[in-house]
Amino acid sequence: MNLARIAAKRLLGAIPSLMGVVVVTFLLSHALPGDPAVLFAGPAANADSVAQVRAHLGLDRSLLAQFLSYVGDMAHGNLGQSLTTGQPVLADLVQRLPASLELTAAAILFAVAVAVPLGVLAATREGSLADHLCRSTVTVAAAFPTFFVALLLVYVFYYLLRIAPEPLGRLNDVYFEAPPALTGFYLIDAAVAGEWTTFRGALSQMALPAVSLGLFALAPIARITRASLLTALGSDFVRTARACGLTRRKVLVTYAMRNAALPVVNVLGMVFSFVLGANVLIEDVFGWPGVGAYAVKAVIQSDYVAVQGFILMMATLYILLNLLVDLLSIAADPRVRMEG
Repeated sequence: MNLARIAAKRLLGAIPSLMGVVVVTFLLSHALPGDPAVLFAGPAANADSVAQVRAHLGLDRSLLAQFLSYVGDMAHGNLGQSLTTGQPVLADLVQRLPASLELTAAAILFAVAVAVPLGVLAATREGSLADHLCRSTVTVAAAFPTFFVALLLVYVFYYLLRIAPEPLGRLNDVYFEAPPALTGFYLIDAAVAGEWTTFRGALSQMALPAVSLGLFALAPIARITRASLLTALGSDFVRTARACGLTRRKVLVTYAMRNAALPVVNVLGMVFSFVLGANVLIEDVFGWPGVGAYAVKAVIQSDYVAVQGFILMMATLYILLNLLVDLLSIAADPRVRMEG
């Protein structure tokens, strides 16, 4: 079965899951405390004006009628209009999604750069002091809540040491201008445009939130790296390679690590999804203009349309990420076949 057929089969199989997400999200969002009509009408509104706003928003209709209307609009690419921003929810999400994806990608790169070497070091020195130190380090790093780590990093590196910029979003507008929009990723756009001053400014703003999220992702990546590498080092083909007189480095890099890479790739998709969800708290701490901060504000304002759009987008991203991981697994090892 080729990759295109596997991708099509997985996407078709994801349709019932997305339908379930739509139903559950609609019901839960309408169970949120607060009345959107009251918030939209304002604090000086009376009962008549609130009733007019409720009728204008369609909130006076039955729950089934509202759901059918929502599904019909969604089928035409309309996720509704946000009560908080006054803009279409889809436009809001598309505008803010690159900021969240860029921060998540930076956090994953940091986590991989730290966790994979630690996992390799622990596996090649099993039972030693280095092994115990590596496992203890990643466990402690992931033990604290992400928002606590974020606040601690801000306090130490911005307030005390004054070596980090003020946590005011993706770029300090006082000193820098946003690069020309190409991908929505400031680092990539600034590099393509050759605006290296803006690149350094965006990188410095991203450092603390990326590290805060990356510490959360350290433990699973390091643990799966250690476990899969230990399995590979104990396999028959590695023992055969050693018996043939190959160097320790050759055996480790060419044989063991190559075969241990598949479980690491599989766990990266799951970790990426978790980190993207953890953005909700980090973006609020650092004033990052991503979809997480947008969702928090929508929940506080009882903007259920925006909440529905956010959850639907996250579910779609989760499905696409898992599909990408499956395809990468098949490409890395042709013996793997995702028939389910």
